Amino acid sequence: MEEHSVGPLVPAVVKPDPSKNFSTDTTAAGDAFPVPTMSELDKDFLCPICMQIIKDAFLTACGHSFCYMCIITHLRNKSDCPCCGHYLTNSNLFPNFLLDKLLKKTSDRQISKTASPVEHFRQAVQKGCEVTMKELDTLLLLLTEKKRKMEQEEAERNMQILLDFLHCLRKQKVDELKEVQTDLQFIKEDIGAVEKHRMDLYRARDSGLASSPLNLRGGLSSGSHTKKNDGKSQISSHGHGIQRRDPISGSDSQYINQSGLALVRKKRVHTQFNDLQECYLQKRRQAADKPQGQQERDTSFISREGYSCGLDDFQSVLTTFTRYSRLRVIAEIRHGDIFHSANIVSSIEFDRDDDLFATAGVSRRIKVFDFSAVVNEPTDAHCPVVEMTTRSKLSCLSWNKYAKNQIASSDYEGIVTVWDVTTRKSLMEYEEHEKRAWSVDFSRTDPSMLVSGSDDCKVKVWCTNQEASVINIDMKANICCVKYNPGSGNYIAVGSADHHIHYYDLRNISRPVHVFTGHKKAVSYVKFLSNDELASASTDSTLRLWDVKQNLPVRTFRGHANEKNFVGLTVSSEYIACGSETNEVFVYHKEISKPLTWHRFGTLDMEDAEDEAGSYFISAVCWKSDRPTILTANSQGTIKVLVLAA
Repeated sequence: MEEHSVGPLVPAVVKPDPSKNFSTDTTAAGDAFPVPTMSELDKDFLCPICMQIIKDAFLTACGHSFCYMCIITHLRNKSDCPCCGHYLTNSNLFPNFLLDKLLKKTSDRQISKTASPVEHFRQAVQKGCEVTMKELDTLLLLLTEKKRKMEQEEAERNMQILLDFLHCLRKQKVDELKEVQTDLQFIKEDIGAVEKHRMDLYRARDSGLASSPLNLRGGLSSGSHTKKNDGKSQISSHGHGIQRRDPISGSDSQYINQSGLALVRKKRVHTQFNDLQECYLQKRRQAADKPQGQQERDTSFISREGYSCGLDDFQSVLTTFTRYSRLRVIAEIRHGDIFHSANIVSSIEFDRDDDLFATAGVSRRIKVFDFSAVVNEPTDAHCPVVEMTTRSKLSCLSWNKYAKNQIASSDYEGIVTVWDVTTRKSLMEYEEHEKRAWSVDFSRTDPSMLVSGSDDCKVKVWCTNQEASVINIDMKANICCVKYNPGSGNYIAVGSADHHIHYYDLRNISRPVHVFTGHKKAVSYVKFLSNDELASASTDSTLRLWDVKQNLPVRTFRGHANEKNFVGLTVSSEYIACGSETNEVFVYHKEISKPLTWHRFGTLDMEDAEDEAGSYFISAVCWKSDRPTILTANSQGTIKVLVLAA
């Protein structure tokens, strides 16, 4: 109640004695004495029952005042005074005219203190104050002049606001113009550099000097792309048994008219023009901000006259983005067991040399296949070269990147097992997790170390030379995925059901190095594209790319559907692939937020294709190192080998 009355009143210095009748003092003292604040007066004017200013005051025989309705309502239930407990009935109540009069005067005085001069004048006129015509003319002149000044001041304020806005807008547009002029200068320089290099290529071709694929490049900026081409030279046309080997591209592009291929690639550019434009300008500006010495030290930059580092980077992006437009099936395995209805493939992984790949899922078996045999032998019934039975359903696999015969698994009982593929026996079994273990990963820098994450909200680091975990990280939410940084055994990324990615330095686990936020639901997968680039997948139907060196978000990818299942995530140096709950595989270029291409899993019975597309989902995906070949599996138990094609 005090807050309601404190404000325009002057604070009191002396607090009045409640036992004294202060009504005469407050009205007679005027300005000669400090006036008690409304908060202090309120304490005596409050009804003891409702604790509000007394309304329609009534006095009891024992000398206490209440609101009439408050005391009447009280006496309906009890026959005593709420203040002193003295016996009391309706016949002992009397109107307190003095208190009502005092309350009215106090209220009027408060209103008069807070009222504006106009309100005082209005009240005076309403009360019949005598005013002459001359006085009214004078007041009207004063009011007219006051109105004119107020309108003038309002107009000046409005003009100042408009002027400030225009200045701000001009500054913004000047900055934008400078940025556009700078971008135009970049484009002009790059057009000149590209035209010059193109003429050099024409001269070299005419003179017979251009013999290297690197000199005739349409964007081959690193050796990684050459590796991708090698991968395609091994694949055959599935279902026809016809080998198509192309030492340069590894695809059937040599059978496509080159001019037609160029038109198709131009169409892809126009389809994603806005994203490509943003990518070009970003890389060009970043390169311009780099010191010249740093550009020269950049080992990935191939120096050509007039070429900037940013232009070279963008050419690589443009080439790798437009090179492929579809996913082509080159092999298929019906992985499902006819005697088991549960055929979901939870994990599919290549070994160290990409010779073998292993699958695992709810069928409680790890199956290892020979990749070359699967691709080159025209049969639908491919048998695994190794098969190992487990006690529980499996959630994840991870090959040891040094010991070719070692593979780790995690299962629904929380057990992490290290297997010897050669002997088909388990080497180590770790049973410390209390609930389902979703993820396991071998370190790329230390072959004896592996990490796992579980529904028990714990991340555990294991050593194959020890029977117990060597590091234990307690977290607040379920762990969905864990991954070692490929460049260091000290750093791990942890995806959690709290929607965040926790990046830890294992040398200090008291707190994460950084927590990446942005996903709206649980983070189901984390994968490293490089030492500094981390991709994540979530059941919010997005993928995200992060810079773990600068601790910054880079890009968000949308196009697939993922709201409840583990649909797989795999990365290469340039591409990111994931599954979808629409039974499709999606491929993204890491620089473009929209899908590059996608492939829908078909069924043997085409009449049920639409129904099954809603029933099944992609459950696992894996790139073949840095090549355009990808292993995919769905919840029906079907495995397909896909390659990116023009």
